[in-house]
Amino acid sequence: MVQMFSDGHEGENFNSDDDQAIIAKYDAGRSETNEILSWEDPALEVYHVTDRYGFIHDHRLPEKLTAHETKIRERENERLGKWLKMIKNWDKYKDTEKLRQRVYKGVPNAVRGEVWCRLLGVPQIKLEQEGKYQEMVQQSRLYCTDIKQIDLDVNRTFRNNIMFRERYGPKQQSLFQVLAAYSIYNAEVGYCQGMSQIAGLLLMFMSDEDTFWALSVLMTDSKHAMHGFFIPGFPKLKRFQEHHDKLLTKFLPKLKKHMDKFGIHSSLYTLKWFFQCFLDRVPFTLTLRLWDAYILDGEVILTAMSFTLLKLHRKTLLKMDMDTLIEFLQIKLEQDFGYYDDVAIEALQTTILDLQKHKLHLPGQAPPNELPQKPFGLIIRPESSNGRRNLSNGGDSNTSNDSYATIERTARDNFSNKHIVNSKESRGYSKSFQKQISKSETSVNDHSTASELSSPSSISAGFPLHRTVSIYDNVDLEESVQAAYKQSPPVSRMNSPDA
Repeated sequence: MVQMFSDGHEGENFNSDDDQAIIAKYDAGRSETNEILSWEDPALEVYHVTDRYGFIHDHRLPEKLTAHETKIRERENERLGKWLKMIKNWDKYKDTEKLRQRVYKGVPNAVRGEVWCRLLGVPQIKLEQEGKYQEMVQQSRLYCTDIKQIDLDVNRTFRNNIMFRERYGPKQQSLFQVLAAYSIYNAEVGYCQGMSQIAGLLLMFMSDEDTFWALSVLMTDSKHAMHGFFIPGFPKLKRFQEHHDKLLTKFLPKLKKHMDKFGIHSSLYTLKWFFQCFLDRVPFTLTLRLWDAYILDGEVILTAMSFTLLKLHRKTLLKMDMDTLIEFLQIKLEQDFGYYDDVAIEALQTTILDLQKHKLHLPGQAPPNELPQKPFGLIIRPESSNGRRNLSNGGDSNTSNDSYATIERTARDNFSNKHIVNSKESRGYSKSFQKQISKSETSVNDHSTASELSSPSSISAGFPLHRTVSIYDNVDLEESVQAAYKQSPPVSRMNSPDA
């Protein structure tokens, strides 16, 4: 794509002095010239123990692995050799049932980045678009209008992970650069909160440029089409939430009625499920397994896992009131999912097949307004640095009144709109997918951790909701509870869960 400048002023800098100061800090990295506040860079003593993925815990992890964890590690090491052979002969194995089987069993951590790149076609894109990423990086330093918001989000993305812990450290530099470059490359999306964690996850396993192109594919190809989640109005979010409600009404009516009684709309708990494929909503090991499947098979994982999660925990959820239910879905499940990862993935595969039989595995074909409408890499002089979307709970960015809907508005519209688009198009999955499930090494009965998930403490509701519920990490649980109280009718709040 040939770059164009709307006014012909090639190379002129339109960023503000504040934006340039932020860019300079990331250029300098961890140097004496950068003033780093104490709260931005916790001292080394907080690094009690880090796990194999770089996440920092505030307690010492067991010195020895459990028998189940040991078995998982041994199995991963055994499969690594098979994956290395398959990567070496990728053209032979791609698009085969053998590849699908191995992906759903879990991609070994050592080759996860390479496999994700190949599944998304990143190597070929890099050949076709040689030099484009570097070009977008340079142009973002002149024309990116989202610098301040990106800076805010970089500093609160995966801060419990050692890779992103240091202010202006190498991974923060990479994350800032990738997000700024992509905001220029895809002008329709620009930068929207929620993208920082997706890019951060990719950066854990990929280089900067690979992450940029992987993000681009996830946003724009037909299999994932995340573009529709992040454009103004969030049309794909609405469509997927409506479909989710339809599945609950049809297959889990008792649970749907229970949640409706407390005004717990799908908009209160599915945001990160759909926007970020369950990041921070299930344990990280399971998140990686879901992302393996999501990168392979696309958005069917979002609909199927959203239903699977509620189905697995329906008995527990039916015993909860509004406060504990929201806390369970937003916090407790990430701490303890209640089932081993293999069991959850097996249940997901079963759900996919069941939903396919009913032709409900997808909400239907995406309407044109969810798809990219503008060419990529087109540089246009910004008229103003204001008016960008801001889904955060704070920060300096403004939200355009006429272009960008808030999550609260989305939730209200979503709950009132009952029109469901039925899927008339079934995306093919191999018949041997059923065979794969029947040969699964685990079962719910054998491997449920049987951990009694104690009922979380009730959340006080004695203060007003100050900010709109957002897709971002820093949404308070208490704010989500307040949003539910605000949206639910007074009568439902007076009834007990068992009424």
